[in-house]
Amino acid sequence: MNGTFLKLKKLFLLKLKFAMTSSVATIIDYSLYLLLVYTVLTPVPSNIISSSCGMVVNFFLQKRFVFDLQRKVYTAFFLAIAVSIGGIALGTTIIWGLNHWPFFQVHQYVTKLCATGLVFFYNFYLKRFVFEKRFLSFD
Repeated sequence: MNGTFLKLKKLFLLKLKFAMTSSVATIIDYSLYLLLVYTVLTPVPSNIISSSCGMVVNFFLQKRFVFDLQRKVYTAFFLAIAVSIGGIALGTTIIWGLNHWPFFQVHQYVTKLCATGLVFFYNFYLKRFVFEKRFLSFD
């Protein structure tokens, strides 16, 4: 029991670090999204641009502060980009779907928040695999 508790605690702390670094990247993503969507672009292209900027920031923060790199940097970077592109596609699809309802059309900050929350778990587990070659283990 004690060993399982320690493994779960370690996984929780890893998710907490991931959430903290992701928060920095998300602030960049979210701010840029709102700037673009309320000034010059529609929601879908705004999300693609803002998420791409957040993706690059996120890679470097996670490489430095969250995961123990078990691959060559360029391999991890390209795999992380592939995962992030999947996350951008998932988030963009969520934003596109939510924008079919008037409430979400008016409240883009809620729309982006919903998409970000759902994509968080997708990103955590796949990025863990990219950096550490582990997926669902508690180690």
